[in-house]
Amino acid sequence: MIPLQVPGGPEILVMLLVLAIPLAIVAAVVVLLRNRSGRVEELETRVAELEAELRRNEQSR
Repeated sequence: MIPLQVPGGPEILVMLLVLAIPLAIVAAVVVLLRNRSGRVEELETRVAELEAELRRNEQSR
């Protein structure tokens, strides 16, 4: 029976790259979605401030 060989440096590097690329893509998607949701919250807060200012201006007329 032939013993199994242990992978060398280049083989390990290729395996790490094959695993790292999908993980990097998933991480990028998560970061983009979190940033987008944070931006939406900022915009909702700003809209609420502008609506309150508009109501104050209408009441003072």
